Amino acid sequence: MPWEKSFNEETALEQAMQVFWKKGFEPASIADLLQGTGLNKGSLYNAFGGKHQLFVKALRKYDRDHRQGMLARLEALDDPKKAIATFFDAIVAETVADRDHKGCFLFNTALELTTHDEEVNAIVTNGVRETEAFFRRSIEVGQARGDLPEELDPEATAKALLALIVAIRVLGRGVFAEAALHTIADAGKRLMK
Repeated sequence: MPWEKSFNEETALEQAMQVFWKKGFEPASIADLLQGTGLNKGSLYNAFGGKHQLFVKALRKYDRDHRQGMLARLEALDDPKKAIATFFDAIVAETVADRDHKGCFLFNTALELTTHDEEVNAIVTNGVRETEAFFRRSIEVGQARGDLPEELDPEATAKALLALIVAIRVLGRGVFAEAALHTIADAGKRLMK
């Protein structure tokens, strides 16, 4: 008799994503994933392949739902300065609200890149590059409209803004308090003046 799925795959993927996001790839055991998803071993393997395949799908889901979704909403503002300020405010708010101190799944994975294969590295590298490109485009549009200073170097400033976002997400995992995270965000916003 063929295997029949008796669970919602998207829900199980979301639950697995939460496990990987909180623990990371290596520390997350199959037992953790089974407990987190409520699946049995056969269902997990039949639906997702193995731990690595599940991790890749979870990372892609996070990237699509969190990073790509946020960047699309910010680009729709059609106000580069406001979009960048909103990005920083949203990242601080999300970091402060994160009671588990999980940080950013994409940046957490970036910190472990040497332990991952090319597929995972490509997802992370693409996410980081697209985020930096969002900042660069925003600066260029703001300069073209006369809203941002001409002397800003779009590429260098985009890299600095990205570094500040990474700092907020990494240091917000428990090292820095909310006031310090706002200080970092304010430094990013000041680059736009």
